[in-house]
Amino acid sequence: MTRDIKQDIEHWVPAAIRALSAYHVPDPGNCIKLDAMENPYQWPPELVTAWLERLRTVSLNRYPDPSARSLQQALRTAMRIPDAIDVLLGNGSDELIQMIIQTLAAPGRVILAPEPTFVMYRLIAQVVGVKFAGVPLTDNFQLDMDAMLEAIDLHQPAVVFLAYPNNPTGNLFEAKAIRRIIEASPGLVVVDEAYAAFASDSFMGLLGEYSNLLVLRTVSKMGLAGLRLGLLAGPPAWLGEIDKTRLPYNINVLTQVSAEFALEHRDVLDTQTAQIRADREVLLKALQAFPGLRVYPSEANFILFRTPAGRADKIFAGLRERGILIKNLHGAGGALTDCLRVTVGTPAENSAFVDALRALL
Repeated sequence: MTRDIKQDIEHWVPAAIRALSAYHVPDPGNCIKLDAMENPYQWPPELVTAWLERLRTVSLNRYPDPSARSLQQALRTAMRIPDAIDVLLGNGSDELIQMIIQTLAAPGRVILAPEPTFVMYRLIAQVVGVKFAGVPLTDNFQLDMDAMLEAIDLHQPAVVFLAYPNNPTGNLFEAKAIRRIIEASPGLVVVDEAYAAFASDSFMGLLGEYSNLLVLRTVSKMGLAGLRLGLLAGPPAWLGEIDKTRLPYNINVLTQVSAEFALEHRDVLDTQTAQIRADREVLLKALQAFPGLRVYPSEANFILFRTPAGRADKIFAGLRERGILIKNLHGAGGALTDCLRVTVGTPAENSAFVDALRALL
C-alpha cells in the first residue's frame, strides 16, 4: 500500500522543524575557497608522512577511548586550561552547543545571544524546541549593554552565548561588558572562542572565577577543520551534567590519534596562524583602500565588509564568475544588509580576490 508521504510528514514532523531550512554548504567547484574560515595551509610533506605512519597503529576494529583521555590531556596543555577545570570533547563545537542546549531544555526556557552572530545558536535552539531571543548589536557591532541586561532580566535565559571574537563580524566585545553579562545572568554564559588562535584576548584564564562560565574552543580554525573536534571547558559539576547528553564514542579513533599528533607539532600550526594574522592585516589595508567599502576590524581569520547599497549580490556573483567564492551575508538582512565576508587565504589567494574585487568596483 502506497501512503501519502506529505501527509505523514505533516502529521509526524513538528511544524517548527518543517519550517526550518537545512544548513547549506555551497559547492565551491573550482573556485578559490574563501567562504568558510578555513586555514588555507596544508602540512609539509614530511609531516604528512609521519602522520600516516602514526595512523598505521590505529585499530579500526575497536571502539575509541570514550573519553579520549590522552587527547584531552594534550588539549589541556595546548590551550592552557586551568587544573581545576574539566574538559568535554565534541564532534566539532556544534555538537557541544547542541549538548549544552539539550541539557538545559525545558518548557519556557530561553536561549539568548546578541545578533548577528553564529547561526547555530538559534538553529539548534529551534531544533531542540527552546525559545531563542536575539538582542541586536549596535551599528558598529558592539554589545548594546542596556538591551542585553534588559533582555537577561526579562527572559532569565538558561544560556547566553557570546562568540568571542564574534562571527560573522570578526570583532571582540569589550571584556568588561562580558563580565557584566556573566554576573547578571541567572544561567550559564558560554564564551565561544572558535577564533582564539587569531585573537588578542581570551576568557579561558577566568574559568573558575565565575561558577556559571563555560568556554568553547575548536581546532578547526587552527588548520584541523577536517577532524571535527571541539572542546568545552568549565566547572566539573556543570560538565558532568552536560556529559549525560553526549552520545557514546563521539570522537572517533582517527580524530583522536590525528589531533594528538597535530598537537605534538603545535609549532607548525602556530606558524601557520601567525602567517594568517599577518596576511589579515595586509588584506584589511587592501580592502580599506577601496572607495565605497566599509571594512570592519577583525580579530578572526576573516574580514567583514559592507558594499555600496544594493551591490552585494552582484559583487558576490561577479567574484564567483571570476573563480572566487566568499560568503554572501546580504540575504540575512538587518544589520548584515549589503555585507560580504572573506576568509583570509594565502597571499596568492588574497591577491586574486583583491584583483577580482577591483574589477567589480
